[in-house]
Amino acid sequence: MSLSPRLETPAPVPLAPGVQVLQRGWLSSNNTLIRDGKGAATLVDSGYCSHSAQTLALVASALNGDQLTQLVNTHLHSDHCGGNAALQAIYPGICTLIPPGHAQAVTHWSVQELTFEATGQSCPRFAYQGLLIPGQELRMGTQRWQIHAAPGHDPHSVVLFEPVERILISADALWENGFGVVFPELDGVDAFGCVSDTLDLIESLGATTVIPGHGSVFHDVATALATARARLNYFVRNPERHRNYAAKVLLKFKLLELQETTAADLGHWAGSTPYLRSILGQQPTQEEVDERVSGLMEQLVQSGAARRQGVSIYNQD
Repeated sequence: MSLSPRLETPAPVPLAPGVQVLQRGWLSSNNTLIRDGKGAATLVDSGYCSHSAQTLALVASALNGDQLTQLVNTHLHSDHCGGNAALQAIYPGICTLIPPGHAQAVTHWSVQELTFEATGQSCPRFAYQGLLIPGQELRMGTQRWQIHAAPGHDPHSVVLFEPVERILISADALWENGFGVVFPELDGVDAFGCVSDTLDLIESLGATTVIPGHGSVFHDVATALATARARLNYFVRNPERHRNYAAKVLLKFKLLELQETTAADLGHWAGSTPYLRSILGQQPTQEEVDERVSGLMEQLVQSGAARRQGVSIYNQD
């Protein structure tokens, strides 16, 4: 994971007529901008809320005078939809499309159902105007993209596939070196099988280019799938390793957001974050939380993902 506190200015990656990717740091999901050649454009995913100003600047620059008319969310984790409200304010006529599984939660704005409370993350309230129905197609730019259900990382996630250029927007269902935390497993829901099914689906599509939710665009899909399946099999055999991985991801995400904090403040945040409390044990005391967080932070330090200096902990790119 990497993030610089300065404004990121990634060079857009052109992939097909009208399709370009803005690769972001790991706090915010990648943005895919798709133009129709007639002055209108779609944006897929909008990043984290603390990057909203950055998202607006990057999108405005990439639009180069075109109008953003459609916003699509592959799923409603905070790092993929946190910029929705800011984009809706700047582009008031924009049509926002979301997967159907969380439609009621968005309508009534349930931070519990949307997992913002469980992850200890933030997302400003936004509205939606339409749904991404699996099995249907969606016009984005000059292409028609297939909508496929992709449960696992999130039970309501979708992936988007353009069959002519064979481009897959995979969100967090497939990265070049794995996939996202399988959050339903943290709630005691068996979802590793859903991850396997989604990987099988992706293989069946025959994509030659993958735009992941995080990380670089890649083309060696077979190797990525083999890596993901090996990782999945490891987690199936060692579910506690997955929980440990999830805890480190949540802590790293918080470090990416804050850049600097203290062990005491991080322990307090972890103690008030439902997913972390669940991972760390049945009703752990704050002392137990602090001890476990300290051990996890040491693992992040040893891996180069964090740095300690006195009582302070810093994000390390």
